[in-house]
Amino acid sequence: MGRALLRRDGRHVSLTDEGASLLPRVRRALEDLDAALDDVRADRSAGILRVSMLASFVQQWLLPRLPRFQAAHSTVALYINTSTELVDFARSEHQVAIRMGSGPRWPGVEAEKLLDEWLVPVCAPSLLREHGPVDDPRRLERYPLLHGETEPWSLWRDRGPNPAAAAGIASTPNSQLDDSAAIVRSAVRGHGLALARWSLVADEVADGALAVACTVPVAHNRAYWFVYPRRVRTLATVETFRAWIFAEAAQFPSPKKAGIEKSGTRSVN
Repeated sequence: MGRALLRRDGRHVSLTDEGASLLPRVRRALEDLDAALDDVRADRSAGILRVSMLASFVQQWLLPRLPRFQAAHSTVALYINTSTELVDFARSEHQVAIRMGSGPRWPGVEAEKLLDEWLVPVCAPSLLREHGPVDDPRRLERYPLLHGETEPWSLWRDRGPNPAAAAGIASTPNSQLDDSAAIVRSAVRGHGLALARWSLVADEVADGALAVACTVPVAHNRAYWFVYPRRVRTLATVETFRAWIFAEAAQFPSPKKAGIEKSGTRSVN
């Protein structure tokens, strides 16, 4: 083109004025190309909806509700991929992703909040009867603790019902697992006290398989988001799944509505 579009300064790269002027028009052209390719994919995969989401969310929240979707929308073939990575919708055949994040900050996509999240300490009811509630965090020392990488106990110590009382308390986790759903299953089996996301344990709490050991949930600074490229918003399968899952989310009780919150919710950052 005979024009410099990028300016390099060591490892830093920035746009020149010409590059900045060209960028939005190139972006629009690429979006049009992506839309055309997506139309071809839609024709080839008619009726198939490909959704990417966290494995723990699938196992603990979606699967118990999935039969209702299948009964109401038997013509929609749902393909679910589990992943924590961001979806490159331009290269992938996935139309929708459900991810946890602190806000709609993903570039080039639409993001709608699906569910808020909280952290709660849970264990088998027998353990709670034996060791008592942990509204006073010093009582954590009574429990065998289950430790997860994404919900570490440090969050509870810093933001739980009495952080000052928790200061200086040392506890070595009895078990460490890198899978949030496995932490829940371990807690159900009575292996210890787990700090878990409310979305992953609410059904077990309602069924009596787990008991909440503290009446002050910690509000998570991340929520679940329904993410999709703008061009798929009008696809019938996307709209069908979106309407269904948002209706399910609207019926999902918060800790307060479930009756476990007694003294107000704290926040975790």
